[in-house]
Amino acid sequence: MILFNKPFRVLCQFSGARAGRPTLADFVAVPDVYPAGRLDFDSEGLLLLTNSGPLQHRITDPRRRLPKTYLVQVEGAPGKAALARLRRGVRLRDGMTLPARARLVEPPDVPPRTPPIRFRKNIPTAWIELTITEGRNRQVRRMTAAVGHPTLRLIRMRIGEWTLGSLGPGEWREVRVSERGERE
Repeated sequence: MILFNKPFRVLCQFSGARAGRPTLADFVAVPDVYPAGRLDFDSEGLLLLTNSGPLQHRITDPRRRLPKTYLVQVEGAPGKAALARLRRGVRLRDGMTLPARARLVEPPDVPPRTPPIRFRKNIPTAWIELTITEGRNRQVRRMTAAVGHPTLRLIRMRIGEWTLGSLGPGEWREVRVSERGERE
């Protein structure tokens, strides 16, 4: 399995680049590996790549509820009520989300994003560490918006036991795992 730090504005696929948009193939020259899950074009962070169909299924199977942890820079300063709503679950157009773990964190030591987020002097920002066990389309962004704090930057740090660690944007490393998804 490959742990890859997907940069901002990279398509989460190996083929089909559109209008000059970079894909995974621009960073990972390993044949016959595929993403186990997705990250949006405008999201960053940990992406797992594997050549094992059974392992890919174990990672993405919604019944397993594999936790995924994100660092989320949001507009404004979420208070206790907004964090409590995230923890209880948020009503979205496609139904209630499952409860999440959510807490404010100090601004993390992460590489700057290129291009940087749009900074507005009169609107503060804050960082939330958010762990979810679902994988709905753009779920984290929709959850933070639903509690009044739109996402400005989204970095996935962990999927289950696998972490981004010290990988910089565009960097990857290989790890050995069994077909059951356990480290060897």
